[in-house]
Amino acid sequence: MQLKITLKKSTIGCPKDQIGTVHALGLKKPGQTVVKEANDAIKGQIFKVKHLVTVEEI
Repeated sequence: MQLKITLKKSTIGCPKDQIGTVHALGLKKPGQTVVKEANDAIKGQIFKVKHLVTVEEI
């Protein structure tokens, strides 16, 4: 199963660990979308920044 992850909010003002997590997911600008394979590591990263991203199953 693959996940389509979109950054919906800017990381300005967020803690450094959340900014790092967003960059680790491959997202840089609001509105950018990446497709990742669903696994426990990716799900954990998404959970940490769930207020900044939207996720859809493909």
